[in-house]
Amino acid sequence: MWQLAAKWTQKLPAEMAHDTAVFALSRGFAPIADQILLPVQAAGLSFDNPLGLAAGFDKNAVASQGAIRLGFGFAEVGTITPKPQAGNPKPRVFRLPEDGAVINRYGFNSKGMRVARNNLRKVATRRGIIGVNIGANKEAKDRVADYYKAAHFLSADADYLTVNISSPNTPGLRDLQHEAHIKAVLEGAIKGRDEAIVHAPARPPVFVKLAPDMEKNDLFAAMDASAKAGVAGFILTNTTISRPDSLNSIHRGEAGGLSGQPLARRALEVLSDAAGHLKRSGAQELVLIGAGGIQTAEQAYARLLAGADLLQLYTALALHGPYIVVDILRQLRALVIADGASAVSEIKGVLASPEKALSHAAHIAKIAAETSENN
Repeated sequence: MWQLAAKWTQKLPAEMAHDTAVFALSRGFAPIADQILLPVQAAGLSFDNPLGLAAGFDKNAVASQGAIRLGFGFAEVGTITPKPQAGNPKPRVFRLPEDGAVINRYGFNSKGMRVARNNLRKVATRRGIIGVNIGANKEAKDRVADYYKAAHFLSADADYLTVNISSPNTPGLRDLQHEAHIKAVLEGAIKGRDEAIVHAPARPPVFVKLAPDMEKNDLFAAMDASAKAGVAGFILTNTTISRPDSLNSIHRGEAGGLSGQPLARRALEVLSDAAGHLKRSGAQELVLIGAGGIQTAEQAYARLLAGADLLQLYTALALHGPYIVVDILRQLRALVIADGASAVSEIKGVLASPEKALSHAAHIAKIAAETSENN
């Protein structure tokens, strides 16, 4: 039934399909997945498995528990802004099925932090780790103050916070990634959190989400400034504004952030660069969450090999339906076993280069497939 429902939503306009899926999950109309245990400890939190739902799907925090029912080990809601805002004019999201991709220019459409907090508090029994992704209002005169406000208001209801300064759909937002600005933004968010929650052990860790379009030196400078501000880690990456020549869809020229398969290689490269930088800096305690273009277990495994502690996806869910979550997790568990590991942590960062990570992941996937056939 759910496969038919997923196929039906694919016939709807992209944003209508998105809204329908969010509504269904918010009302409990979702398949209850088998629980795939691949435990991970990161940033002081215990995750049932390393695969999470990326921000952008559940913008107003109404469907996090539905996402956990699909099998995700964690779900990130948002992006949530202090004040309500409509976002950019429609149409603002486009499927590129020929390319395994989506382009969106939503622009932080949000009902605001008060509605989001109320929605988070409506959940009687929370399952899974729930992250809260925060952003600044488009018309905010002081964006640092916006991050402070959102963190202060939402910290008590978040297992972790993500500071989103990398969306390409709010003019000037990505400028906050630069070394001259990022420390002030993150210190503002962390101050908001700390003033909201006096007892330090109860404070949610703070991550920062960065773009894939930064030059390597700028990425490293942003990471160093973020570490000094006190973040627990990085989500790499957000969507890209680049457009590879390989795109075939009629929507390839639409403005906005490109996600999905065309982003996968670049996101892996950025993750690998970041992992290497943390190692050289002696900051390997900082968490890396790999996001961008993950649509298969083999791709997920390559991110872990390259240095990710955790993983996120969203576009794969939009293009392939709810069963993609358990499919990836089952296969991911098989890959871990086929590689002779007993835990995800044992494979983290064992292969530094993207090429080696991809090659080894493909090799292990072949072994796992042969083992499955023989059984």
